[in-house]
Amino acid sequence: MLLNQGPGAPAKDDLVAETTTQGFMKDVIEESKQRPVLVDFWAPWCGPCKSLTPILEKAVRAAKGKVKLVKMNIDDHPQIPGQLGIQSIPTVFAFSNGQPLDGFLGALPETQVNAFIERVLGKAGGAAPDTGADIAEIFKAAEGVLAEGDAAGAAELFAGVLAEDPENIRAIAGLARAHLAAGNIEPARQTLGLVPKGKESDAAVSAVRAALELAAQAASVGDVASLEAKVAANPADHQARFDLAIALNAKGQRSAALDHLLEIVRRDRKWNDDGARKQLVQFFEAWGPTDEKTVEGRRRLSSLLFA
Repeated sequence: MLLNQGPGAPAKDDLVAETTTQGFMKDVIEESKQRPVLVDFWAPWCGPCKSLTPILEKAVRAAKGKVKLVKMNIDDHPQIPGQLGIQSIPTVFAFSNGQPLDGFLGALPETQVNAFIERVLGKAGGAAPDTGADIAEIFKAAEGVLAEGDAAGAAELFAGVLAEDPENIRAIAGLARAHLAAGNIEPARQTLGLVPKGKESDAAVSAVRAALELAAQAASVGDVASLEAKVAANPADHQARFDLAIALNAKGQRSAALDHLLEIVRRDRKWNDDGARKQLVQFFEAWGPTDEKTVEGRRRLSSLLFA
């Protein structure tokens, strides 16, 4: 009987292969003693499997031999999945040195699959960040998963870099941002304590520090709905509008936050000792100089100040 080659049925090569119950020991356990092996447990009826498998294949081939992908059809070969306690698919396990090392459930997007492979390689010792190129790839993966909303995955990647290079400023700042994204303000603040002396003014560190200050401010200004009601009732209530901008920024609504602070500047540039402009500057620092809202905000602020 011909073996079902899985979604897409790509040509078999040294990086992507199928396995059976009988072949699992050789294809996975023994092979994982040479390099990490990802096992994709799938079935022909599984829709998410059909979207995940091509992503896995692409990511594995991009790793250029550092990791291998082995696919197992659980309908044809239920014994191994049963022994591993797999109850739903797609499920991916990573094996290294003959043992399960990591895994995930469900069809992840490409950025998270890439980050998973980076984690596996790091844990297996196959991709320690010992070159600039390796670190750059890890940072790229970490930023990707953080953008996808996976703060825990990003934190693990940044922490992996710090394990090898405890004074890496970008990794320290990245780990602090990941904690902050997860709502863990105190761990984020403690992480900034790892910044080496003399590096406190680094742009990445300053951005996280500004974001921490904004998070602390947001905790004391009240909820968005009540602040919006105050502003609607009295558009000249600059303090309510100022607090609303902070609350909106904490919710990720940067455009609206910009609008309200710029409105204060338009109405009364000197209000609260130039408070609205100073708050905008803090927003820009926290968002970063290349963020599209920073660029837009600086342009609009300049138009108001120099009109």
